Amino acid sequence: MLSPEELAAVDDFRFKHRMPTRAAAVRDLLKLGLAAVGVDAIPGVKSSSFGVFGRGPDGHSQSDSESGSDD
Repeated sequence: MLSPEELAAVDDFRFKHRMPTRAAAVRDLLKLGLAAVGVDAIPGVKSSSFGVFGRGPDGHSQSDSESGSDD
């Protein structure tokens, strides 16, 4: 849970750095914070690595097994 002020700070960071989602901004802020105390975060991990949606040529899409069709 974030206070309104903390949420505004995350959103400011997100928009300043042209990030697609709050989750991406939070991950980057977490990596920066960990690096500041000497902990290496895993580089190169993208938001799509954590989602339940696959990344298709047109963006995110559910796989056939998750779409609920009975084919």
